Amino acid sequence: MSAVILPRSILDTDLYKLTMQYAVMKHFPNTQSTYRFTHRSKDVPFSRTCADEFARSVAHFDRLVLTQEERDWLRKTCPYFSEEYLEYLSNYRFDPSQVHIKFIVERTEGDEEYGNIDIEAVGPWIEAIFWEVPLMSTLSEIYFTTVDTDWNLDGQRELAYDKAKRLLEAGCVFSEFGTRRRRSFDVQNLVVEEILRAERDLPNAKGKASGTSNVYLAMKHNTSPMGTIAHEWFMGVGAMKGYEHANALAMELWESVYPNALLLALTDTFSTKAFFQDFKGNVDRARHWKGLRQDSGDPFAFAPAAKEVYTSMGIDVSEKTIIYSDALDLEKALKLKKQCDEVGFMPSFGIGTFLTNDFAKASTGGKEKSKALNMVIKLASIEGKPCVKISDDLMKNTGDKETVLMVKDIFGLPK
Repeated sequence: MSAVILPRSILDTDLYKLTMQYAVMKHFPNTQSTYRFTHRSKDVPFSRTCADEFARSVAHFDRLVLTQEERDWLRKTCPYFSEEYLEYLSNYRFDPSQVHIKFIVERTEGDEEYGNIDIEAVGPWIEAIFWEVPLMSTLSEIYFTTVDTDWNLDGQRELAYDKAKRLLEAGCVFSEFGTRRRRSFDVQNLVVEEILRAERDLPNAKGKASGTSNVYLAMKHNTSPMGTIAHEWFMGVGAMKGYEHANALAMELWESVYPNALLLALTDTFSTKAFFQDFKGNVDRARHWKGLRQDSGDPFAFAPAAKEVYTSMGIDVSEKTIIYSDALDLEKALKLKKQCDEVGFMPSFGIGTFLTNDFAKASTGGKEKSKALNMVIKLASIEGKPCVKISDDLMKNTGDKETVLMVKDIFGLPK
């Protein structure tokens, strides 16, 4: 039996899980929630062996504990966290009984069964919110040690270094965002090392490596942890408080926890059209928040639309940041950088799978891709009410179909 694969630390996760956990502590400490897994690549099956090893690993997540060194580092690096929250995190333990894993057999080949995995995490929102990232990173690593093993690390250091070098030389400000769908912890660690090495080697480059979304790796490599807020915050607020002004209320509640930090708004939970309807109603908030994050739809339509909204409120876009984080690769980032320079925004890029899971099949000599898993874990319900995400890919909706149609009716979105 192989060794159990676990996150390297309770902080081996993305920063926004901590920031949202603290916000949930402040506003919804007793709220119940359900998270569900979706595997979008139907032609990429899991094996029974993979599912069994994943379940065995999850059963040991309760070993993960915040160390005193990690707590001290968080206190220094993330001053927006209160001592109350740091104490909560010190006492936090994953409860594996909250996670329900079921393997669904679709076919048998020889001695192995193949199919899909159904994953659900159920519990208090303040606890269940922490499962998403480590569940996916663990499943991905196990998949690439049990199902797709036709790859190796040859050339990965050089590849990561070259990508970072080109981004830096092009003047891009970027962060590594690849925890959830990484090939393995070791690959993500290698990528962060090479990004920072490239930055050291290019002291006169116009670009900047801002850091990594992975809190543990930020601590390990003495760089900045990066991240703010995710769709689930807006989804949960909408389900509990109503959708018509969910974006504005979610921002108001967030700002009450983080009045002078982490103020980058994610626009596409119920479509950017719906977000801007609320956003334009509070000029002071629009001035105070640092900028916006684009995460779905046509990225090249975003900056011109955002400029129109800001300009209508008398706000100079040269003071605002747009973070792009949707399926970025090198060429897309460079083109978006050029567009933002022309439109007037300060662009930044959160680059994930392209950095931490960009592999070729070893058997083809690099000619065929070894594809990353296309998977998500989303907030499915809050206090028994279904949660939905519309996004700017308006036909790619997440959640209860009737609620999706209701939300689209509220915002006048096509069905």
